[in-house]
Amino acid sequence: MKNHLPNAVTCLNLFAGCLALCNIFAGHLETAAYLVGLAAAFDFADGLLARALHASSPIGKDLDSLADMVSFGVVPGAILFHLLQRGGGLPEWLPYAGFIVTVFSALRLAKFNNDTRQNTSFIGLPTPACTLVVASLPLILAHDTFGLTDLILNPWVLLGLTALLSGLLVAEIPLFALKFKNLTWQDNSLRFIFLLLAVALLVGLGATAIPLIVLLYVGLSVVRPAYG
Repeated sequence: MKNHLPNAVTCLNLFAGCLALCNIFAGHLETAAYLVGLAAAFDFADGLLARALHASSPIGKDLDSLADMVSFGVVPGAILFHLLQRGGGLPEWLPYAGFIVTVFSALRLAKFNNDTRQNTSFIGLPTPACTLVVASLPLILAHDTFGLTDLILNPWVLLGLTALLSGLLVAEIPLFALKFKNLTWQDNSLRFIFLLLAVALLVGLGATAIPLIVLLYVGLSVVRPAYG
């Protein structure tokens, strides 16, 4: 019975991802972006519940990856596809390149499920982090206070972002996980530093901060030895 609650929350992640896809294909990218945030919250919550209840099972692990493949694999590819179509100036077939992120997300999830090195940390960018970067783009476009619309809709910028994110998903880069075993500074200094900086960026920049926060996450992971 204790496995059912985390699995139910995982299913909510999947459901939110499905709703996001429906909104993307209806052209409601801003709504889809908020649904991605909801899916990410469910994805974080199911892990918390599983650890709190000491509930772990092969079915739960597989279900989590299947849900993530929709919410954090297909969804970002669909958003990039839609934005590339809006950008214009490309051959008709080239917007489909946005789904390269979907392919690399599948590789990332398969790698995670079979890589024993990733029990307490990550190797490569987690799919939710990748998707939050992509999902932030419609929000930035909808509330563009920094004049970034032309940059974001530039097809070559979008294709470059697709390539960068795809590479980071499978890169052999160790990244810390936001899993607190306790609340001491000594054991969690890197996590506390990241969260404080992330909140400051969000307060100051809004949705525009999301790509910067993910960049900060990667950067702090790379220089982690300096923080002990």
